[in-house]
Amino acid sequence: MSAISRATEHVGVHESSPVKEIGTLIVNSPYEEPRRYWKYRRETKDFVRVEGERRPAGYYIATPGSKQFDDPGLFQQLPLVNIIRGRVRTWRAANYPGVTGTTRRLLEHWNDPEARPSNRQLFFCQLEAIETLIWLAEAAPSDVQGIVVEGDGGPFQRYCSKMGTGTGKTIVMAMVIAWQVLNKVTKEVNHQRFSQNVLIVAPGLTVKSRLKVLEVGREGNYYEDFGLIPFGMEERLRLGRVLIHNWHHLDWDSEEQLAKRKSVDKRGAKSDRAYAHDVLGEMSKASDIVVLNDEAHHAWRVPAGLKVAGVSKSEKEQATKWVGGLDRLHRAVRVLTCYDFSATPFVPTGKQSSDERLFSWIVSDFGLNDAIEAGLVKTPRVVVRDDGVPDAKTYKSKLYHIYSDDSVKDDLNRPAEEHESLPQLVTGAYHLLGKDWLATREAWAKAGQLVPPVMITVANRTETAARIKYAFDHGKILIDELKDPERTLHIDSKVLDEAELQDEPVTIVGKIEEEAGDVGDDKAPDDANELGNEGDDDDVPLVARKLTKKQVGELLRQKVDTVGQVGKPGAQIQNVISVGMLSEGWDAKTVTHIMGLRAFTSQLLCEQVVGRGLRRTNYEAEKLPDGRVMFRAEHVNIFGVPFTFLPHESGDGPPPPPPEAGDWVEPMAERAKDFEIRWPNILKIEPQYRTRLSLDLTKVPVLELRASECITKAELGFVVDGKADLTRLSEIDLQEIAHRFRFQKIIFEVARDTFAEMEPSWQGGKDQLLVQVIRIVESFLRSDRITIDPPLFHQDETRRRVMLTLSMAKIVTHVWKGIVDENAERLVPVFDHDRPIRSTSDMRRWNTRRPNELTKRSHINRCIYDSTWEASDAYHIERSPLVDAWARNDHLGFEVWYVFRGARRRYYPDFLVRLKNGRTLVLETKGEVDDESKTKRRYLSEWVRAVNEHGGFGEWAEDVAYKPEDIHGILDRHGSSRT
Repeated sequence: MSAISRATEHVGVHESSPVKEIGTLIVNSPYEEPRRYWKYRRETKDFVRVEGERRPAGYYIATPGSKQFDDPGLFQQLPLVNIIRGRVRTWRAANYPGVTGTTRRLLEHWNDPEARPSNRQLFFCQLEAIETLIWLAEAAPSDVQGIVVEGDGGPFQRYCSKMGTGTGKTIVMAMVIAWQVLNKVTKEVNHQRFSQNVLIVAPGLTVKSRLKVLEVGREGNYYEDFGLIPFGMEERLRLGRVLIHNWHHLDWDSEEQLAKRKSVDKRGAKSDRAYAHDVLGEMSKASDIVVLNDEAHHAWRVPAGLKVAGVSKSEKEQATKWVGGLDRLHRAVRVLTCYDFSATPFVPTGKQSSDERLFSWIVSDFGLNDAIEAGLVKTPRVVVRDDGVPDAKTYKSKLYHIYSDDSVKDDLNRPAEEHESLPQLVTGAYHLLGKDWLATREAWAKAGQLVPPVMITVANRTETAARIKYAFDHGKILIDELKDPERTLHIDSKVLDEAELQDEPVTIVGKIEEEAGDVGDDKAPDDANELGNEGDDDDVPLVARKLTKKQVGELLRQKVDTVGQVGKPGAQIQNVISVGMLSEGWDAKTVTHIMGLRAFTSQLLCEQVVGRGLRRTNYEAEKLPDGRVMFRAEHVNIFGVPFTFLPHESGDGPPPPPPEAGDWVEPMAERAKDFEIRWPNILKIEPQYRTRLSLDLTKVPVLELRASECITKAELGFVVDGKADLTRLSEIDLQEIAHRFRFQKIIFEVARDTFAEMEPSWQGGKDQLLVQVIRIVESFLRSDRITIDPPLFHQDETRRRVMLTLSMAKIVTHVWKGIVDENAERLVPVFDHDRPIRSTSDMRRWNTRRPNELTKRSHINRCIYDSTWEASDAYHIERSPLVDAWARNDHLGFEVWYVFRGARRRYYPDFLVRLKNGRTLVLETKGEVDDESKTKRRYLSEWVRAVNEHGGFGEWAEDVAYKPEDIHGILDRHGSSRT
């Protein structure tokens, strides 16, 4: 998908007929700019679908004094974001004028779906977020004229990317790091705008741990997993430094704090330079750094004398230390730019909670509404089920915002004892939601799911949460399956917050006592990190030890962090009860039901609560008959959160389906000994040439050039009627380009680029190489080995020169491959420095809905196939007596790099087959033969030849099945005795 193809033409704007209930909420592809949205009309309480334009950036606030968020409120637009969207769209369509060469290569790579596996294609919202940040830094002054991003009043520039829960902001952070580091180390013009030193600040230990995927060179990092780095740039990225800290690591003492303990501590305040060294370590020697704030809504400047309901002392302290720490780092090493990422970047104003406003430095916005309509998150569904519960329908109007009902609000705000009954409306709501949860649980169990669906409750205060827990444990909620205390997680916010402040997880090993009364003091025993008797062996049972407070907190954090994850502490949790808000880092994908029992007076609160249960479980898109690629809906049922201001699917519906509607695909550890397949991880092949080069033109394949394929070269200025079309070039344009590129110049241009491809591997003199390359290129260009369609371009010398000029990249690749094939004495593989060898063991567990079959002689438990042909080949490979082990190359990571039309791409052959004679066969099934498939085959042949010449990986072979019945002959041919 090119950058230009993602630009949306906003034409034919119109609204659909109004509806009270929405049947299908997903209306946009996750890979394209939104061009339709659901609009809520508060006056008539209905929805219309707007076609032909994008939802304006903005947010709702409640009408002052309203009891329910659904009352007519105010929509606050974000005018700066809406203006920037249009500017970036135009800039994108013009192919990013003004950017550095490195940035252009990154943008082209990120926009190329062939550059990564289909399951790793980047979402539009991710591309727009990074494009916006790049536009602000690199676009021409005329493009950004009039754009003023109001900061937060601090000494360094802040930009905020507002991205809804589940839209992939961590990948955008990885893209920012790659963009900054690669530009800096390449030292292009104005490289002072970039830094290779990046500090990431997280709001807690859980988020910090998850952000380790952004560490350069770390196993399982996002740069490799999502194919974010273009070929040949991997080593340069490793020159960057990424440091990740929890916000509390920025702790510093204010003058007021120093004064309070002046009589005890005489050391005084630490200098900014010393502070920077403590926080940054070796990075403190840098001249500048880039800062990335994750969950940046915690990082706001506290107005003097701020007193506002809903902002706790700890929140103010966190904001003060976070931003104040960055100020000190700026004074010491200079913060070049600070990039903020948050789904809800609101800052308190010091007035009513309804007056909270978004950061003024937001530059891009893809909010929760957009994410829902693109299918990037689960579809919220407000459902009232009446099966088994009398008069259930009478609750419907009150279930949107249960807390606001007069019979509930006062009761839940009193300091009641845990055994006191909940209000009838709350109990009835739990009966309804619990009944729906039970239906979901039964459906999941029938589908063979290993974990239960999860219901989460967000309560207004500690006493309410305790009453809810008591009601479930003692059968006050008439759903017996929710009565199990072992599967109920009552979150103690204070204990959890303390655990989140740690730099690293507290180690817990051995048998433990988890009961509440088994908590020791903060002073751990000598062997606290290895619970049990020193010197334990199989004959001596472990002695259960009491946990320290830190260990209790860490155990709670682990349970919260792993809800719904098979084999982890939180795997069997099915009922989560919290106060206020579930902490950042909560990303359980098994949430199917949400109960809100607190006030909701702003979009911030609604989005934060609902967002905790909206993470998708499956990201396999489906192609619709009209060509659009869309996600299938996953659902979450919501009570108590006034969600009507956002689109939601209404009416009765089936229980949310199992979290993974497909099958798990993974390597089986017990099969590794017999069926693991290993292969060299090769980045490129370097040929070693003969001293004297030659090229037999009769053996060189004919190069076919098509005028219609040169439209992408419109940047050269050949535009007619607003479109690039070489078949309609005017005579004056043809004469101009022909004049600029005489035939001799074309020869030298092609020869120069071919020389650049060969030079790194050439052993002789450079002048000798250049002379030979020029001779070969000239003979090729003057030969009959080039044909041009339509014939007019081939017969007319002027048009022929135009075609040759516009097709230089393709000609260079063709000539270079011909020289390699004829003159390379040896092919030398260049291995990935960090991971020179990969294997089937590297596959990460994943889930799919695609057709598949269980395997017996493969390390991977299932074979996924996209056609009956592939299924047939897999069937015969699995059962062939010539096969020792095999694997379908889907999510496996076996790739061969190739060059097509001047661009480097990854090629993923279909099967790896280890034969009993010792050969490893790379097998492709291909029904159609086109130019790109021929190119892939040549590069695969080169890869196999290089590996065999290396000699350290056994004998390899490659083949292609052009029709289903070819598989038998291929296996017979390669599976015979070794030659």
